Amino acid sequence: MTPIEEQPRQHVSPLEAKRLVQDILKGNGVSAVNADIIAHCLIAADLRGVDTHGMNRIPSYMERIRQGVLDATAQPTVNQVTPAVAQIDGHNGFGFVSTHLAMGAAIESARMYGIGMASVKHSNHFGMSAWVVQQALDADMMSLVFTNSSPALPPFGGKNKLTGVSPIACGAPGIPDFILDMAPSVAARGKIYKAKRRGEKIPMDWALDAEGKPTDDPEAALGGVMLPMGGPKGSALSIMMDVFSGVLSGSAFAGHVTGPYDPSKASDVGHFLVAIKPDLFMSLDEFRDRMKYLYERVVGSERAAGVDRIYFPGEMEQITQAQREKTGIPLVQAEIDALNAEAEKVSAKLLVLMD
Repeated sequence: MTPIEEQPRQHVSPLEAKRLVQDILKGNGVSAVNADIIAHCLIAADLRGVDTHGMNRIPSYMERIRQGVLDATAQPTVNQVTPAVAQIDGHNGFGFVSTHLAMGAAIESARMYGIGMASVKHSNHFGMSAWVVQQALDADMMSLVFTNSSPALPPFGGKNKLTGVSPIACGAPGIPDFILDMAPSVAARGKIYKAKRRGEKIPMDWALDAEGKPTDDPEAALGGVMLPMGGPKGSALSIMMDVFSGVLSGSAFAGHVTGPYDPSKASDVGHFLVAIKPDLFMSLDEFRDRMKYLYERVVGSERAAGVDRIYFPGEMEQITQAQREKTGIPLVQAEIDALNAEAEKVSAKLLVLMD
């Protein structure tokens, strides 16, 4: 099979990509309002270069709908537990929708009380965590975004999957904005699925096969375990995500979350979100000025040998987004075919590529 770096790329405009995703979602029973939210979040990932969490997730999501383990018509409900704390029940609908509602509730509480918290139960995969952080940034809020996920990592010293490759994300408004979105593993599991889909190998230090041996075969890696970054540190972060997202919310935890590529049963994912007003102790302008100074100190640091530029967390993705908004989102033919196959199932217009 031709390596991914040698496969020709074709480009689709962000608007056309969003149109296709919305059409497929609506054709599978998702309301127009919810389809707009989901498509926005998926295309946001593609624009930032996080292709593992973008529109290529659509085929697996649609299969879950067809198998009856993801409710396309579900509407999340809100229980305002205290003035500053809400719990959202996703009712096994799209994680994007319940999380969007939850962060909105946390933001409203933070506007009034300085801080707002939301816990989400009975949810599903919500894609790239950075879009939730961006929702808070658009409201001039700092944020923390946690989720749990299906088993992929062993506890440190173990050999069996137990906790998920669950991202930890946070953000703060600045010039530019600070956005951290990272997995506690050496690499995100979505990158292994992407490698499998595209027929490429993975680095040998990403995962172990079922026999506990390093592998560059994504299929073997998916049958084994991911490796945590920093050994016990990455393992502990993954357990922390399970505590705040699973144990606290009432959703599945301790290895019982079902993955988005497993159409056998509902995922029952949990999330934990916090929004914080950055102007609690000073004006927002002063906060932004202090963030700008931090940015300048970071990127202006003396560079190590061979380093051309130092980036602020989230800056590389912001640069990619600015580029892809002009040049379009790159896809290989296999990805185009998979998306068009989903469009054909619901008699939607096929993907129109850029010239």
